Amino acid sequence: MKIGLLFAGQGAQYPGMGKSLYESSDAAGKVFDDAGEQIKEWCFEGTQETLMLTHVTQPSVYIVTMAAYQAFLEAISEFGESFWDSIELTGIAGFSLGEYSALTAAGVIDNVEKGLGIVKNRGELMLKAGSDAEGNQKGGMAAAFGDRQTILRCVDEARQGGILEGVNFNSKVQTVVAGGKEELERFKQVAAANKVKVFPLSVSTAFHSPMMEPAIEPLRQILLKSDLKVPISKIYCNVTGDDMFGGKHFAEEDITEHVSDMMAKQAGSPVYWQETIENMARDGIETFIEIGPGTILSGFVKKTLPQIKILNIEDEESLRKTMQTLFEMTEAKGE
Repeated sequence: MKIGLLFAGQGAQYPGMGKSLYESSDAAGKVFDDAGEQIKEWCFEGTQETLMLTHVTQPSVYIVTMAAYQAFLEAISEFGESFWDSIELTGIAGFSLGEYSALTAAGVIDNVEKGLGIVKNRGELMLKAGSDAEGNQKGGMAAAFGDRQTILRCVDEARQGGILEGVNFNSKVQTVVAGGKEELERFKQVAAANKVKVFPLSVSTAFHSPMMEPAIEPLRQILLKSDLKVPISKIYCNVTGDDMFGGKHFAEEDITEHVSDMMAKQAGSPVYWQETIENMARDGIETFIEIGPGTILSGFVKKTLPQIKILNIEDEESLRKTMQTLFEMTEAKGE
């Protein structure tokens, strides 16, 4: 059975996330303990307002996601090697911040501690890029529901020389727009006139837009010093929606530069998530497992490919349900 793993991104956070995994899984507990008390406090006790802060959100979501992934591996090991052999991991993808979880799961980032360091720096750089001289946020994001081309025409009309872009192409019916506060207000008015519904998102600035330009080169320099490794599985990247390596086999010494370029660019580029899901299905993936807080990505999959099976792992209950479903599916196929 060919499966694809999807890793949650920023916006999926909620108070108490990861706590049941910490209490029920030794592997997940170790991830949290190694990350430190501050992140545990943010995840388990933090308010929605605190968790919206970029420098809090990014490391917190990364750690919850990696804890859920380790709990998944732990659960598979308890089923035995024959169960693991019946599952073929065909590809991995992560949504925005979640791409760092995907890189960790694929071994490009070879330990969670390294990944956490990168993600902390990323969050701080993006927060600074999206703030004015007084530390106030300059922008935001909003989800628009309708035809992609109609939404992009509304964006073009509302931009008026400012920062405003379609940045997350999530499904056939949802595109996220990011930009300055004034530009977003104009966009809402233009969108309403074109019968496009718009809802503000709980994020602190305009991610994946030109507003992130100041963060790109400093992030690239951090990544270049991170000694990245050859992946052990196929990674579908946000920037193209397809294989991060374009089907090419990179030598160990060339991996760090290539991934650093791609991931630095990702901070200010659109996320082609609909294309990512479609390309993973094109390559034979028949079951997706969303890993990390929430089920936002599951919703995108259902809207893009209604016939595809989607499971998730965010807490003890969802882990148990997913493992039971996978067991039943492999049994039904006689694998």
